[in-house]
Amino acid sequence: MLDALNSWKEEKRSAWLYRIVSDAEAGTPRQVLFLELARAADEQADLWAVALRKAGQAVPETFVPGLRSRAVAWLVGRVGVAPMRGVLAAMKVRGMSLYNAPLPHAIPTRTDQIDTGRHKAPGSGGLRAAVFGVNDGLVSNASLILGVAGAGAEPSVIVLSGVAGLLAGAFSMAAGEYVSVRAQREFYEYQIALEREELDQYPQEEAAELALIYEAKGVAPDEAKRVAAALIRDPDQALDTLAREELGLNPAELGSPWVAATASFLAFSGGALIPLLPYLLLSVDTAFAGTLIATGVSLFGVGATISLFTGKRAAYGGLRMLTIGAAAGAATWLIGKGLGVALG
Repeated sequence: MLDALNSWKEEKRSAWLYRIVSDAEAGTPRQVLFLELARAADEQADLWAVALRKAGQAVPETFVPGLRSRAVAWLVGRVGVAPMRGVLAAMKVRGMSLYNAPLPHAIPTRTDQIDTGRHKAPGSGGLRAAVFGVNDGLVSNASLILGVAGAGAEPSVIVLSGVAGLLAGAFSMAAGEYVSVRAQREFYEYQIALEREELDQYPQEEAAELALIYEAKGVAPDEAKRVAAALIRDPDQALDTLAREELGLNPAELGSPWVAATASFLAFSGGALIPLLPYLLLSVDTAFAGTLIATGVSLFGVGATISLFTGKRAAYGGLRMLTIGAAAGAATWLIGKGLGVALG
């Protein structure tokens, strides 16, 4: 009965946090939604209490929130609900999709609009990550090479520094991306496991929670209940929908941590290689100028590409990135020059 006791505690914690969120949303339509979700969580806790009593186990007389719950409640009161939506979702607080940007699929407003297939979300996330990865490698390694060159180091030392910067940065980026995506996937899998268990234990209560969220998004109450009931009939469809609408997760955006790490490694390496190439291919006399030209052209190109995501003009984006990169490179060159003179 340990699982039943833990489930009772989770539901009571959720109910307690729902009321904290409701207080933070005082005066808005969301206040009522989270109060209703709190009542639903209390009812689900009652179901677990019945299971505990049937097994001859004692049910705690009161629920006392833990230190983590109190810390989250304090932060919600200080910064609001939206900045804390990821933490709240991890603590089994549903309805966080209300604080996300609209997903690529529309909310069904009638039962005949329910899609029986899997949701697919087109996006440019991979391209965006690649562009920013190249930019990180380009700026960081160009700054490193310019700083070492400013100190008056020999070309061999500059090459060694550039290679070290490329490898260290690429492995660091890959490790960070792997940990980030792995943690995100584990969080998703944990939340889905909870939803699957709840669907098995009390599907009607889950349908009621989903209907409340649809109502908060503007669907008529009766139709929201019909849509939620129709979704719950298909377990796979229900899990996908609950992940999106209750947890605010988009399963289509979760990829492989190994793919993410490899892509990050390659993107950073590609960018970091650009300022290093002149020292590998050109003479000593022209390598420094070659690095400046190659880096400047690449910075402009990266900035122009980033403008595809920001909506700014390509020339503006290119010049802005060139200015930022030039400032970083000049600063490290001057610092290297100063250290070279001081250590002389």
